Amino acid sequence: MSLQPQQRCTPEEYLALERKAEYRSEYLAGEIFAMSGASRQHNLIAGNVFASLHGQFRNRPYEVYMGDMRVKVNQTGLYTYPDVVALCGNPQFDDAQRDTLLNPTVIIEVLSPPTEAHDRGGKFGHYRKLDSLQEYLLVSQEEPHIEHYVRQADKQWLLSEASSVQDTVQLPSISCTLVLAEVYEKVEFETYDTFS
Repeated sequence: MSLQPQQRCTPEEYLALERKAEYRSEYLAGEIFAMSGASRQHNLIAGNVFASLHGQFRNRPYEVYMGDMRVKVNQTGLYTYPDVVALCGNPQFDDAQRDTLLNPTVIIEVLSPPTEAHDRGGKFGHYRKLDSLQEYLLVSQEEPHIEHYVRQADKQWLLSEASSVQDTVQLPSISCTLVLAEVYEKVEFETYDTFS
């Protein structure tokens, strides 16, 4: 999410504008925030995660969306576009357009330098208000690393991390597994010469 809002408007005005726009924007508290484009790394990772989940969802009553499925957090009024959203059960939408999901089960964000702090902090704060949300994943594009938050019965969130391409991440709410070697397929990481 960009730090500079474009204009102030109502949620209805935002949706009317957004549905005609050539680019995506997020919305919160009367402000529209333009979204920037994503890097090659970001797109490869998001695509790999989507492909993995999509393959595992065959013949199962689950759905997975990539990038363009808007999610609304009713409790806070945030409209946003997670990188990957998975759903267990029947989708609930904000209106008859069926383009704003209300009940995601799993949200996955690929971290980018301009948005990382927001994805970890403010945005996760909004997401935690979603009663349907059971798991939240933050996927690094700088190195093989996934932070996996799972909602507990006491509404606390349990963090686990995977940091090797040999690791897997179990997603119990949707009965899936992410294999880091697949998540990072074709992704090239920069190497830094620490001795120069």
